[in-house]
Amino acid sequence: MQIGIMGLGKMGLNMARRLLADQHEVIGLDHHPENREELVAAGGRATDTLESLVAALTGSRMVWLMIPAGAPTEEALARLQGLLGRGDLVIEGGSTFYRDSIRRAETFAALGIDYLDAGTSRGIWGLKSSDCLTVEGPEAAFRRAEPVFAALAPPEGYRHVGPSGAGYFAKMVHNGIEYGLPETYAEGFELRNAAPFALDLPDLARLWNQDSVARSWLLERAGEALANPGFGGISDYVEDSGEGRWTVTEAIERDVPARVITLALLNRAALRREFGGHRVHAS
Repeated sequence: MQIGIMGLGKMGLNMARRLLADQHEVIGLDHHPENREELVAAGGRATDTLESLVAALTGSRMVWLMIPAGAPTEEALARLQGLLGRGDLVIEGGSTFYRDSIRRAETFAALGIDYLDAGTSRGIWGLKSSDCLTVEGPEAAFRRAEPVFAALAPPEGYRHVGPSGAGYFAKMVHNGIEYGLPETYAEGFELRNAAPFALDLPDLARLWNQDSVARSWLLERAGEALANPGFGGISDYVEDSGEGRWTVTEAIERDVPARVITLALLNRAALRREFGGHRVHAS
């Protein structure tokens, strides 16, 4: 299957590599020449403008956006409305507010262009261990693109969860939960660090991942962060992609208590770097 990917950053490039390994044809667009070169080295094709990307696609075209949420995504989608036509398909895989997804889907539907959102979880680890995808939009469009989702995710790792908005609502809450879990690990390790014993915290993290009830992929990343020599030099800052704030706002609007997620929104840094590649500041 042929697909164009706009955005060959820390997630988009790994997705392109997985698709190439599954014998899909990938044409990629990125404003960084080195990312385009990496795609070509992996067996794909690369372009440097959105117009040339669309022109390189044949038949019923499929374009997947993996670029930052907000203005960059809005601009790219507006341009695609004039470049694509009836029967084409757009997949948006960034971190988008679910109400924006509903609005965008209505705009593309009026043009006869299918529109899917694919909430993508696994961060920079997608190449090594595959992605988890919550897909929303018309089911017929989902079935058309399903070979792509199947190549990116494990057999039970992708779902069509409902109409436009449903997938990103689910992914939004997923990310809120994702904030809360590291908070509990952080509090526990901070208490252990204050113990009257010389505890090896990275080793304890490895131990508890051997079938203890607290084991998790996030605990693995916490152990790696604790073992990092630069761990102590990280300040209490990390970039915010928005989902945590959106989750808290929705909880308030819907009268659902979200105490842990709300607190965790204010207390996170090192673990976000380990699993998501998010930029941190030195202390």
